[in-house]
Amino acid sequence: MAYRTLTLANRGAVRTITINRPDKLNALNRETISELTLAFRQAGQDDAVRVVVLAGAGEKAFVAGADISEMTAWSPVQAQAASRAGQDLMLAVERLGKPVIARIQGYALGGGMELAMACHLRVASEKARFGQPEIGLGLIPGFGGTQRLARLAGRGVALELCLLGQQIDAARAERLGIATRVVAADELDATVDALADQLAVSAPLALKGILDAVLDGGECALDQGLAYETQGFAIAFSTQDMREGTTAFLERRKAAFKGQ
Repeated sequence: MAYRTLTLANRGAVRTITINRPDKLNALNRETISELTLAFRQAGQDDAVRVVVLAGAGEKAFVAGADISEMTAWSPVQAQAASRAGQDLMLAVERLGKPVIARIQGYALGGGMELAMACHLRVASEKARFGQPEIGLGLIPGFGGTQRLARLAGRGVALELCLLGQQIDAARAERLGIATRVVAADELDATVDALADQLAVSAPLALKGILDAVLDGGECALDQGLAYETQGFAIAFSTQDMREGTTAFLERRKAAFKGQ
């Protein structure tokens, strides 16, 4: 389908979804949130897609936040609905069942940082900036920022960034575990492509098992999480990909995984 705020491109098994509002620094309005949610659900249902790269158009911003001009007229009821829609999008990204890489070339602020944190890998240019500045608007993060930030970087970091609203650079974001990897600006695309290509030829069912074990098992007590991991490990032995992977290893050749 045609999107008004997004562009989609396929490169083999890698789908790139680009938020295409560079004049608004790719700010998330209701239409963009709705289209992103649909685009991720379609990617999840398309067996030809094994990896998704999420990007923002232009040089300045991945996503600079929510669209403030739209928010000013909201009633509390409308704000609640918007928050739920944003959180539904973040869950659609996080629970896609396929690896999602955020390509962060500039600002990832507010809703943009929340969107990046919902992705599984966050590759940032050294020029990138991160922050939860909602306090400056008299607001709190509404798309999962208080929750995912605490889980990624700890309660102390979540309190610091949300209470003070200050931006941090890419180097500190990497030290805190918010950015997975930071590279020079001219190396960003090559790094994202290399990671996406590596994931695209990996065993899809094993990738999903890892995502489920970390995201779901990681929210449980340790013994429950370990039981979840054991279940996923055992299920992998029912797949053709496991047979292919182990056979290829013993035959000293590259495995050809089919997601079966």
